[in-house]
Amino acid sequence: MKAIELSQKPKEELQKLLKEKRKRLEELRFLSSQGKVKNVKEMSVVKKDIARILTLLRK
Repeated sequence: MKAIELSQKPKEELQKLLKEKRKRLEELRFLSSQGKVKNVKEMSVVKKDIARILTLLRK
C-alpha cells in the first residue's frame, strides 16, 4: 500500500489497518517456521506497510 493512499485515510481506519497487518505478519511468521509460506517477500511488504502506518500515526 502506498503512503499517499494511507495519508488520505482517517486515523481510526489506520489503526484498524495496523492491527490487521500485525495479525497477518504474525500468521506469516508462524507459517514460515513451518515452511508453508509460498510468497516469502510478503513478510517484508507487510513490515514496510506497518512502518508506513506507524509513521503516519505519529504525525
